[in-house]
Amino acid sequence: MKRNLFFKAVFIVVILAVAAFSSYPPFDSGERKGKLSLGLDLRGGVHLAWQVDKDKLNEMGLSASLRQDSIGRAVEVIRNRIDQLGVKEPSIYTEGEDRIVVQLPGLDDPAEAIKTIADVAFLEFRLVNDDQQKVTEAENGKVPLGWVLKYQTIIDERGTEIETPMLVKAKPALTGEMLQSAYPTTGSSIGMPVVALEFTREGAKRFATVTASNVGKQLAILLDDRVISAPRIRSAIRGGKAVIEGRFTSDEVQRLSRQLSGGALPVPLKLIDNRSISPSLGSDSIRKGISAAIYGFIIVVVFMGVYYLIAGLIANFALCINIILLTGVMGALGFTLTLPGIAGIILTIGMAVDANVLIYERIREELKAGKTVHSAIEAGFDRAFWTIFDSNITTLITAAFLFQFGTGPVKGFAVTLSIGILASMFTALFVSRVVFEILTNNIQLKSLKMFRFISDTNIDFLHKRNIATIASGVIIVIGIVAFIARGSGNFGIDFSGGTLLQLKSAKAISLDEVRNALKEIGEEKTVLQFYGKNKTDILLRTDSDSAELIFDTLKEKFADYNLIRERTEYVGPAIGSELRQQAFLAILFALGGILLYISWRFEFKFAVGAIVALIHDVLVTLGIFALTGREISLSIVAAVLTIVGYSLNDTIVIFDRVRENLHIHKKKKLTDILNLSINSTLSRTILTSLTTLFVVISLYFFGGEVINDFAFTLLVGIIAGTYSTIFIASPVLVLMTKPENS
Repeated sequence: MKRNLFFKAVFIVVILAVAAFSSYPPFDSGERKGKLSLGLDLRGGVHLAWQVDKDKLNEMGLSASLRQDSIGRAVEVIRNRIDQLGVKEPSIYTEGEDRIVVQLPGLDDPAEAIKTIADVAFLEFRLVNDDQQKVTEAENGKVPLGWVLKYQTIIDERGTEIETPMLVKAKPALTGEMLQSAYPTTGSSIGMPVVALEFTREGAKRFATVTASNVGKQLAILLDDRVISAPRIRSAIRGGKAVIEGRFTSDEVQRLSRQLSGGALPVPLKLIDNRSISPSLGSDSIRKGISAAIYGFIIVVVFMGVYYLIAGLIANFALCINIILLTGVMGALGFTLTLPGIAGIILTIGMAVDANVLIYERIREELKAGKTVHSAIEAGFDRAFWTIFDSNITTLITAAFLFQFGTGPVKGFAVTLSIGILASMFTALFVSRVVFEILTNNIQLKSLKMFRFISDTNIDFLHKRNIATIASGVIIVIGIVAFIARGSGNFGIDFSGGTLLQLKSAKAISLDEVRNALKEIGEEKTVLQFYGKNKTDILLRTDSDSAELIFDTLKEKFADYNLIRERTEYVGPAIGSELRQQAFLAILFALGGILLYISWRFEFKFAVGAIVALIHDVLVTLGIFALTGREISLSIVAAVLTIVGYSLNDTIVIFDRVRENLHIHKKKKLTDILNLSINSTLSRTILTSLTTLFVVISLYFFGGEVINDFAFTLLVGIIAGTYSTIFIASPVLVLMTKPENS
């Protein structure tokens, strides 16, 4: 027995040491690189977005499947180019059907990134129509079917650039995707710098076929949709080698060779967004947010230690290990931390504390039944195991579907949540148990004292279900009406787009002072961030058409700063309709997975009750959000996902006790079983809500204005989740049960 306990302890120490090594230092410290990377919303960096040029893609005549495959290969080409920059943990993903987004957190030289990545070299070979009459007709708008009009820039003897029209095949004979390598060299005849090309085996065959079939004709070489040259085919060109000739300088040839060697893009792309930004939360808000989270965590630790005494200290020890494991795995995976990721961490901390509370309340029941401390601890862990397992598995199902179908912030939340759940299960069910075994074997605990603020209750909750249902219905209806009435006003700039204003100041300026000035004109929702490295360039994003009012107000308020407006432009939505659809599908499939799992582990009516409670919590939260005039942003999406996970966990805990009591009290009616189960778990429900609320309330009051909406959403959602488990999920069970049994 002691030998097994020794190996368990050694195993925990080894796991802890590996996690600590993998997580230290978590963030950059001096010259030491941190194991965790901060996302754009926390650290800043470069944001680039390309969109597939559909018109040019249609000219190529690719099938739908080939188009999608080509976009995937384009992502890999861009990734290869980014690797040359040495950027740590870049984020590259497709958004919707035709966009590629690149985010480079913490990049020190944005200009180099833009130059390296944005110069997209799309190479094509197209046959030329020599009929000048057809060219003239094409210039007048009568383009022959299967041909397109392109232009070649030719410089005459005087150095004047002349745009020469050229009619080329709509479908390329060959594209850069069949290119194997490119390198600078000199032309064989005039010694001018040229780019030598070598094709893949398939490309060489295609090039030989094209040239053999079109001897005497011109073959135009297009780079980024511009005709570079159009040599005449003298004979079949075999061996898979060719050159790109033009009036290139040596530097241009070097640059073009690097672009093509890094991988020619298989689809035409156009750069639609190009930004170098500072953290969207602002360094002041990040500092406040971190401080608030630490305060909340300290309150939780103190509360657990005071309330559960020795057991509370063990819970705190397990919680600290949980955080080390979480950061260790994230560090080993090179995880990029964003605000949604922090939301996942908050939820996992709450669930880790919840697991310990479940175990301790079970131990308390066993001690009350007259068992010894050792027996009570064993029984407490055993009886709490399946409750913790079921509640965590259902949350893992949610995370899995969110990761599979979600994108961007949804994926980040899912990854953090999954790692945190596994870590919390390990620490609560294994680490805590080993510590208790060590204490009981070596210290011979004769008692395990715990405070109890809430004594045994006998409240008839189900008797009040009709009143609760009506109250919830009224709140939801009012919220829906408010939501519909606000319309697009519900959505922040992340969803609805808006106006971007870039200002330059003569000296460093405070974002807090700017934010206060905007409050006076009703523009407190404007997103502020520094642009570039200095604190003299500011980006302001607002969803209203008030750029002129904002600029005039700030120019007057900060007269000594000599503010200059450098640009004003419309910003498209950060989340397109396709991304919103994917997030919706992720949640829909997650609900389906939960329905199946709970139906298997419990009964179908239990699953329906859990789903209805989840929908209730989301609707109540969004309704109150609309009533308070707040806006939905990316961080709010993460907060809503946190609510879903929290509410589900709370519901499963009570349902597990219902299932247990159904086997013990077979002759009792379901309403009596539900009341008994809710009352017996009421202490745990209130304690878990309190410990989670400690962190959230700290974020709400001390986290700063920028993350206030995020904390407010969590605050409303946690309260709604606690309420719905008792007054929504449980009544649904009664509603779906035969009257004589309920």
